[in-house]
Amino acid sequence: MTTLNELVQQLGSGALQARALVDAALDRIADPAGEGSRAFITVNADSARTQADEVDRARASGQKVPAFAGIPIALKDLFDVAGEVTSAGSRLLQDSPPALRDAPVVARLRAAGFIFIGRNNMTEFAYSGLGLNPHYGTPLSPFERATRRIPGGSSSGGAVAVADDMAAASLGTDTGGSCRIPAAFCGIVGFKPTARRVPRDGVAPLSHSLDSIGPLANSVGCCATLDAILRGVTPRPCSAPPIKNIRLLLPTTLVLDGIDNHVANTFERAIDQLGLAGANIERRALPELLDVRDTYSRGGIPAAEAYAWHRPLLEQHFDRYDPRVAKRILKGRELSDQDVRELYEARTSLIATVERNTNDFDALVLPTTPIVPPPVAAFEQDADYVKLNALVLRNPCLANFLDRCSISLPIHREGEAPVGLMLFGRRDDDARLFAVARAIESQLSNRRAATASTG
Repeated sequence: MTTLNELVQQLGSGALQARALVDAALDRIADPAGEGSRAFITVNADSARTQADEVDRARASGQKVPAFAGIPIALKDLFDVAGEVTSAGSRLLQDSPPALRDAPVVARLRAAGFIFIGRNNMTEFAYSGLGLNPHYGTPLSPFERATRRIPGGSSSGGAVAVADDMAAASLGTDTGGSCRIPAAFCGIVGFKPTARRVPRDGVAPLSHSLDSIGPLANSVGCCATLDAILRGVTPRPCSAPPIKNIRLLLPTTLVLDGIDNHVANTFERAIDQLGLAGANIERRALPELLDVRDTYSRGGIPAAEAYAWHRPLLEQHFDRYDPRVAKRILKGRELSDQDVRELYEARTSLIATVERNTNDFDALVLPTTPIVPPPVAAFEQDADYVKLNALVLRNPCLANFLDRCSISLPIHREGEAPVGLMLFGRRDDDARLFAVARAIESQLSNRRAATASTG
């Protein structure tokens, strides 16, 4: 998979033309045998080609262009783009007025030179970790595509688009794992920043307390670059500390429960490799994670805040929602004002407790999900949907509740079912998390390459 830095170098040297890059992405989107029709809700084919031609002409004439000019990027269907409708993966909003202006993060990507190739499909209103969408179809994970496995959600189309080279990267949101779960299920990298790090104006909300904006891409470095652009600062190379200087906590509470054999073996193999390389990894119980889990038992903060936003729409258009999404949102109706206040108080207390008990570590390390992507057929019954959705969300949502930055890295070998290794960094210490993740990515990539070369 090609990184953003490699594309910048190829475009700058003339080895690659923006029009050729955009045409190749559009060809993959349009391929009837591929997932483009399900990974994208809308495709900006004509405007993307026009912009690519303009970039190529400017470069050929010696004009200075933005660093990432000509690189195709996709946007989750939650972001306002001037002149486009933000439908949030729902039929309900498709007749809404077009946005009057770009969301700040969209404007920053545009100023950096990226070409918006289209709007990605997603779980309706971003409220599921599975990626199913009955309105626009469900894009499939690249793994064993004939088996029709789920892509993970809610940023489902973005992960599939990146994995299938339909875009160099995608912009997603993450409220309980919505960047990291699809990244894990599609074999790419997904990043969730500390929530306040990136502005959320012009983005359809799910939970204003837990929402964050992050990229899905092919490497840690790509995600770090995009994070800088989204923050409005100049991207800088993502350096990595010596692996022996990294201290990780592997919680033995909750996060390994219900883990399937392949995920367990792949995760432990990665942990062993990091330990042999010199990383300091401590296994320890962290019982506070059980308290975090318990706050979600009645829908928690996401349900309360989602219901407050959706209530008028539900009262008028309940029949137009995905029934499974509507059912989850309606859990918020069952929470009293006192219940919600207690949830906020519990969150504040648990953030402080976990920070105090983990402050000596660079990051927590755990599997992104305890299972590999299940087949779409596994969700025919509502009871199975509820059970599997809760299982897939369980580990990633801990980072959102605890207001931490987090990243998921692919750790499986070629041909194996995809598995993600997830890191939780300290709150507002996203730069250190990127450095740690880069060191781990380099260590594990080198080991995978060596294993492949020796058979």
